[in-house]
Amino acid sequence: MPVMSPVSPHALVLTPLAGIPLIAKGDDLAEVIVAALRKSGLVLETGDILVLAQKIVSKAEGRQVDLATVMPSSRAMTLAGETGKDPRLVELILRESTQVLRHRPGVLIVAHRLGLVLANAGIDRSNVDGGDEQVLLLPRDPDRTCGELRRAIAAATGVDAGVLIIDSIGRAWRNGTIGTAIGAAGLPGLLDLRGTPDLFGRALETTEVGIADELAAAASLVMGQAREARPVVLARGFGYGRRDGTARELLRARDKDLFR
Repeated sequence: MPVMSPVSPHALVLTPLAGIPLIAKGDDLAEVIVAALRKSGLVLETGDILVLAQKIVSKAEGRQVDLATVMPSSRAMTLAGETGKDPRLVELILRESTQVLRHRPGVLIVAHRLGLVLANAGIDRSNVDGGDEQVLLLPRDPDRTCGELRRAIAAATGVDAGVLIIDSIGRAWRNGTIGTAIGAAGLPGLLDLRGTPDLFGRALETTEVGIADELAAAASLVMGQAREARPVVLARGFGYGRRDGTARELLRARDKDLFR
């Protein structure tokens, strides 16, 4: 990956968009975002990045599932007994995963088909309407969706803004979830600073920054986690360059993973 020469922002401004409605299957998110920009009195500028909560993307893609329609397999029944989880939920977790990495009562950690390592394959019930039997899966291909939204928003506004899809994900050895990039377009996922001089002119040798994750965490503070209803944030002042990056570049290769 080529070395980039970042120009740190003087100020990063994060503004939640007003007027985002409840999203349903088939909704045009680009159209919704452009309308919300107008309602918020905002005009996109070159270098802006639109940060979207995963849930509105999943809802637009029809990734909501009624647990009453799920028939658990024998493996799901076994894992449900060992974790204390709903067997139907465990079945969905297995369908969305490539490997079960850890489990204990109340905990099921898996490698998601997107390459993410997370609890319950990212499936949850929070902010999903229709009752406790309704759950939401992660988007099918967040990087591709970011690219599609980037092109649609550029066509509608004449501005090529970056797009980021984020979710709240837990981390090994740290309590609490943090906003994490699961899809990106128009900005780097990973910022490679190897070869960049430090304050005293010494070249950095190992420094790679998960810059999309850093922006995701900042935007997540503005979005909130409960009933705030702020699922899209405009980030202005991101001073780390633009390129056709993806969130996948943040995933550590399996042969370099020392902890599985």
